[in-house]
Amino acid sequence: MTKALSHFHPIGVLPSDIDFMGHVNNARYLNWVQEAVLAHWNKLAPPEAAAKYLWVALKHEITYRKPAFLNDEVIASVVLEKVLGARSFYETVIKRGEDVLAEVKSSWCCIDAKTLRPARIAADVQAYFFPK
Repeated sequence: MTKALSHFHPIGVLPSDIDFMGHVNNARYLNWVQEAVLAHWNKLAPPEAAAKYLWVALKHEITYRKPAFLNDEVIASVVLEKVLGARSFYETVIKRGEDVLAEVKSSWCCIDAKTLRPARIAADVQAYFFPK
């Protein structure tokens, strides 16, 4: 399988993201990852697949490198690494300019929107994420 292209997701740092230490609260990074991964899915998946499937996070492994601050211009770069059955594995790098703020490895389960049960992603849908 070919490596997927990166999806770039801009992030606005809001006053509510700032903690008692004056920088973005670590927990907020996980919200950013969820927003970025779902934006990636909705951008690349065909509309019928985007409507048919939902995503549930199974695991996040995050490494914090540097803090983010109010009014920073932050970008999440999302790459779908692989798909195994109903599970998808993503790498997300959150940056401010050239500075890496956090690196996140995450796994997600695809859920059928009607049955709410795990669902495999068909090869034709996967092809939208892995260009030839």
